[in-house]
Amino acid sequence: MSEGWRDRWVGTQVLRIWFAGPMSVQINPSILSADFARLAEEAKAVEGADWLHVDVMDSHFVPNLTLGVPVVESLSRATQTPLDCHLMIEDPDRWAPAYVEAGAGSVTFHVEAAAAPVRLAREIRAKGARASMALRPATPVEPYEDLLPELDMLLIMTVEPGFGGQAFLDIMLPKIRRTRALIDRYGLDMWLQVDGGVSAETIERCAEAGADVFVAGSAVYGTDDPAAAVRALREQAAAAAVEVPR
Repeated sequence: MSEGWRDRWVGTQVLRIWFAGPMSVQINPSILSADFARLAEEAKAVEGADWLHVDVMDSHFVPNLTLGVPVVESLSRATQTPLDCHLMIEDPDRWAPAYVEAGAGSVTFHVEAAAAPVRLAREIRAKGARASMALRPATPVEPYEDLLPELDMLLIMTVEPGFGGQAFLDIMLPKIRRTRALIDRYGLDMWLQVDGGVSAETIERCAEAGADVFVAGSAVYGTDDPAAAVRALREQAAAAAVEVPR
Protein backbone atom coordinates (compact mmCIF):
# COMPACT_ATOMS: atom_id res chain seq x y z
CA MET A 1 0.00 0.00 0.00
CA SER A 2 1.43 3.41 -0.94
CA GLU A 3 1.97 6.14 1.62
CA GLY A 4 -0.76 8.72 2.12
CA TRP A 5 -4.02 9.64 3.77
CA ARG A 6 -7.08 7.41 3.33
CA ASP A 7 -10.71 7.83 4.28
CA ARG A 8 -11.89 4.99 6.52
CA TRP A 9 -15.19 4.43 8.23
CA VAL A 10 -14.78 4.05 12.01
CA GLY A 11 -18.14 3.45 13.64
CA THR A 12 -20.40 6.13 12.20
CA GLN A 13 -17.57 8.51 11.30
CA VAL A 14 -15.23 8.84 8.34
CA LEU A 15 -11.70 9.38 9.62
CA ARG A 16 -8.65 10.51 7.72
CA ILE A 17 -6.07 7.84 8.59
CA TRP A 18 -2.42 7.90 7.57
CA PHE A 19 -1.15 4.77 5.82
CA ALA A 20 2.60 4.59 5.54
CA GLY A 21 4.80 2.39 3.42
CA PRO A 22 7.58 0.25 4.91
CA MET A 23 9.95 2.09 7.27
CA SER A 24 8.09 5.42 7.04
CA VAL A 25 8.71 6.91 10.46
CA GLN A 26 5.73 7.88 12.61
CA ILE A 27 5.61 9.62 15.99
CA ASN A 28 2.69 8.95 18.34
CA PRO A 29 2.66 11.20 21.44
CA SER A 30 1.19 9.49 24.49
CA ILE A 31 -1.43 11.44 26.38
CA LEU A 32 -0.51 9.44 29.47
CA SER A 33 2.09 12.18 29.98
CA ALA A 34 -0.31 15.01 29.18
CA ASP A 35 -2.36 17.12 31.57
CA PHE A 36 -5.60 15.14 32.00
CA ALA A 37 -7.44 18.31 32.99
CA ARG A 38 -6.68 19.79 29.54
CA LEU A 39 -6.83 16.80 27.21
CA ALA A 40 -8.46 18.63 24.29
CA GLU A 41 -5.79 21.34 24.40
CA GLU A 42 -3.02 18.80 24.84
CA ALA A 43 -4.28 16.87 21.81
CA LYS A 44 -4.28 20.03 19.70
CA ALA A 45 -0.73 20.82 20.82
CA VAL A 46 0.55 17.80 18.86
CA GLU A 47 -1.67 17.88 15.79
CA GLY A 48 1.45 17.59 13.63
CA ALA A 49 1.92 14.06 14.99
CA ASP A 50 0.92 10.99 13.01
CA TRP A 51 -1.32 9.50 15.72
CA LEU A 52 -2.31 10.31 19.28
CA HIS A 53 -1.49 7.37 21.54
CA VAL A 54 -4.14 6.67 24.18
CA ASP A 55 -3.16 4.34 27.03
CA VAL A 56 -6.15 2.50 28.49
CA MET A 57 -5.46 0.72 31.80
CA ASP A 58 -7.89 -1.15 34.03
CA SER A 59 -5.94 -1.64 37.29
CA HIS A 60 -6.09 -5.42 36.71
CA PHE A 61 -3.90 -6.31 33.74
CA VAL A 62 -1.55 -3.51 34.87
CA PRO A 63 -1.39 -1.79 38.28
CA ASN A 64 -2.73 1.54 37.08
CA LEU A 65 -6.10 3.03 36.16
CA THR A 66 -6.41 5.64 33.41
CA LEU A 67 -9.35 6.24 31.09
CA GLY A 68 -11.91 4.42 29.00
CA VAL A 69 -14.40 4.56 26.16
CA PRO A 70 -16.13 7.88 27.06
CA VAL A 71 -12.82 9.79 27.08
CA VAL A 72 -11.77 8.22 23.77
CA GLU A 73 -15.10 9.24 22.27
CA SER A 74 -14.60 12.82 23.48
CA LEU A 75 -11.01 12.94 22.20
CA SER A 76 -12.08 11.73 18.77
CA ARG A 77 -14.32 14.80 18.53
CA ALA A 78 -11.66 17.17 19.88
CA THR A 79 -8.80 16.43 17.47
CA GLN A 80 -8.18 15.65 13.81
CA THR A 81 -5.24 13.42 14.76
CA PRO A 82 -6.27 9.75 14.54
CA LEU A 83 -6.33 7.86 17.83
CA ASP A 84 -4.07 4.89 18.52
CA CYS A 85 -5.60 3.12 21.53
CA HIS A 86 -3.36 0.77 23.52
CA LEU A 87 -5.51 -1.48 25.68
CA MET A 88 -3.66 -2.67 28.77
CA ILE A 89 -6.75 -4.42 30.08
CA GLU A 90 -8.14 -7.83 30.87
CA ASP A 91 -10.65 -9.38 28.47
CA PRO A 92 -9.84 -7.25 25.39
CA ASP A 93 -11.93 -9.71 23.34
CA ARG A 94 -14.97 -8.17 25.01
CA TRP A 95 -13.94 -4.52 25.21
CA ALA A 96 -11.73 -3.74 22.20
CA PRO A 97 -14.54 -3.36 19.62
CA ALA A 98 -16.09 -0.56 21.70
CA TYR A 99 -12.97 1.53 21.22
CA VAL A 100 -13.33 1.34 17.46
CA GLU A 101 -16.92 2.46 17.81
CA ALA A 102 -15.74 5.32 20.04
CA GLY A 103 -13.52 6.63 17.25
CA ALA A 104 -10.14 4.86 17.52
CA GLY A 105 -8.40 4.40 14.19
CA SER A 106 -6.04 1.77 15.62
CA VAL A 107 -6.64 -0.59 18.53
CA THR A 108 -3.88 -2.56 20.23
CA PHE A 109 -4.61 -5.51 22.50
CA HIS A 110 -2.12 -7.51 24.57
CA VAL A 111 -1.69 -11.08 23.43
CA GLU A 112 -1.15 -12.10 27.06
CA ALA A 113 -4.74 -11.01 27.82
CA ALA A 114 -6.55 -12.07 24.65
CA ALA A 115 -8.45 -15.35 24.55
CA ALA A 116 -8.73 -15.46 20.74
CA PRO A 117 -6.25 -12.99 19.21
CA VAL A 118 -6.91 -13.90 15.57
CA ARG A 119 -10.66 -13.54 15.96
CA LEU A 120 -10.19 -10.26 17.83
CA ALA A 121 -7.84 -8.82 15.21
CA ARG A 122 -10.31 -9.71 12.48
CA GLU A 123 -13.17 -8.12 14.39
CA ILE A 124 -11.22 -4.88 14.89
CA ARG A 125 -10.39 -4.78 11.18
CA ALA A 126 -13.97 -5.58 10.20
CA LYS A 127 -15.16 -2.60 12.23
CA GLY A 128 -12.83 -0.34 10.26
CA ALA A 129 -9.74 0.16 12.44
CA ARG A 130 -6.18 -1.07 12.26
CA ALA A 131 -5.55 -4.14 14.43
CA SER A 132 -2.42 -4.27 16.55
CA MET A 133 -1.04 -6.77 19.04
CA ALA A 134 1.28 -5.88 21.94
CA LEU A 135 3.96 -7.97 23.64
CA ARG A 136 5.20 -7.36 27.18
CA PRO A 137 9.01 -7.35 27.56
CA ALA A 138 9.14 -11.00 28.68
CA THR A 139 6.84 -12.24 25.88
CA PRO A 140 8.80 -13.57 22.87
CA VAL A 141 7.59 -12.82 19.36
CA GLU A 142 8.43 -16.20 17.81
CA PRO A 143 5.42 -18.18 19.15
CA TYR A 144 3.14 -15.68 17.39
CA GLU A 145 4.87 -15.73 14.02
CA ASP A 146 1.85 -17.28 12.30
CA LEU A 147 -0.43 -14.51 13.63
CA LEU A 148 1.50 -11.64 12.04
CA PRO A 149 -0.44 -11.61 8.72
CA GLU A 150 -3.61 -10.93 10.74
CA LEU A 151 -2.17 -7.68 12.10
CA ASP A 152 -1.58 -4.16 10.87
CA MET A 153 0.97 -3.42 13.59
CA LEU A 154 2.95 -5.18 16.31
CA LEU A 155 3.86 -3.30 19.48
CA ILE A 156 7.03 -4.22 21.34
CA MET A 157 6.90 -2.86 24.88
CA THR A 158 10.28 -1.43 25.85
CA VAL A 159 9.24 -1.03 29.50
CA GLU A 160 6.87 -2.98 31.70
CA PRO A 161 3.39 -1.65 30.87
CA GLY A 162 1.49 0.34 33.46
CA PHE A 163 3.29 3.61 34.15
CA GLY A 164 4.85 6.39 32.11
CA GLY A 165 8.30 7.83 32.68
CA GLN A 166 10.13 4.50 32.96
CA ALA A 167 13.66 3.96 31.68
CA PHE A 168 14.07 2.31 28.28
CA LEU A 169 15.03 -1.38 28.39
CA ASP A 170 17.99 -1.86 26.04
CA ILE A 171 17.54 -5.63 26.27
CA MET A 172 14.50 -5.21 24.01
CA LEU A 173 16.61 -4.15 21.01
CA PRO A 174 17.40 -7.74 19.88
CA LYS A 175 13.67 -8.53 20.07
CA ILE A 176 12.91 -5.53 17.85
CA ARG A 177 15.51 -6.76 15.36
CA ARG A 178 14.07 -10.29 15.34
CA THR A 179 10.59 -8.94 14.81
CA ARG A 180 11.71 -6.74 11.92
CA ALA A 181 13.41 -9.76 10.38
CA LEU A 182 10.15 -11.74 10.55
CA ILE A 183 8.17 -8.89 8.98
CA ASP A 184 10.71 -8.57 6.17
CA ARG A 185 10.99 -12.34 5.67
CA TYR A 186 7.29 -12.66 4.93
CA GLY A 187 7.02 -9.35 3.09
CA LEU A 188 4.27 -8.13 5.43
CA ASP A 189 2.69 -4.69 5.11
CA MET A 190 2.68 -4.00 8.83
CA TRP A 191 4.17 -1.48 11.21
CA LEU A 192 6.50 -2.16 14.13
CA GLN A 193 5.82 0.08 17.11
CA VAL A 194 7.87 0.62 20.27
CA ASP A 195 6.49 2.10 23.47
CA GLY A 196 8.33 2.92 26.70
CA GLY A 197 11.24 5.22 27.43
CA VAL A 198 11.38 6.53 23.85
CA SER A 199 13.28 9.82 23.80
CA ALA A 200 15.97 11.74 21.94
CA GLU A 201 18.51 9.46 23.66
CA THR A 202 16.88 6.15 22.62
CA ILE A 203 14.85 6.67 19.45
CA GLU A 204 17.78 6.22 17.07
CA ARG A 205 18.64 2.83 18.55
CA CYS A 206 15.01 1.75 18.10
CA ALA A 207 14.96 2.93 14.49
CA GLU A 208 18.25 1.21 13.72
CA ALA A 209 16.80 -2.02 15.18
CA GLY A 210 13.83 -1.81 12.80
CA ALA A 211 11.00 0.05 14.54
CA ASP A 212 9.07 2.57 12.47
CA VAL A 213 6.34 3.78 14.86
CA PHE A 214 7.43 5.44 18.10
CA VAL A 215 5.32 6.23 21.15
CA ALA A 216 6.78 9.11 23.14
CA GLY A 217 5.24 10.48 26.33
CA SER A 218 7.37 12.70 28.55
CA ALA A 219 9.80 13.27 25.66
CA VAL A 220 6.97 15.21 23.99
CA TYR A 221 4.68 16.49 26.74
CA GLY A 222 7.53 17.14 29.15
CA THR A 223 8.89 19.89 26.86
CA ASP A 224 7.91 23.52 26.40
CA ASP A 225 6.99 22.92 22.76
CA PRO A 226 5.40 19.48 22.19
CA ALA A 227 4.96 20.04 18.44
CA ALA A 228 8.65 20.86 18.02
CA ALA A 229 9.55 17.77 20.05
CA VAL A 230 7.50 15.61 17.68
CA ARG A 231 9.31 17.07 14.67
CA ALA A 232 12.73 16.60 16.24
CA LEU A 233 12.04 12.97 17.18
CA ARG A 234 10.76 12.23 13.69
CA GLU A 235 13.90 13.69 12.12
CA GLN A 236 16.14 11.67 14.42
CA ALA A 237 14.33 8.40 13.73
CA ALA A 238 14.14 8.98 9.98
CA ALA A 239 17.87 9.70 9.76
CA ALA A 240 18.72 6.56 11.73
CA ALA A 241 16.36 4.39 9.66
CA VAL A 242 17.83 5.60 6.36
CA GLU A 243 21.32 4.54 7.45
CA VAL A 244 20.23 0.91 7.98
CA PRO A 245 19.95 -1.29 4.86
CA ARG A 246 16.80 -3.41 4.68
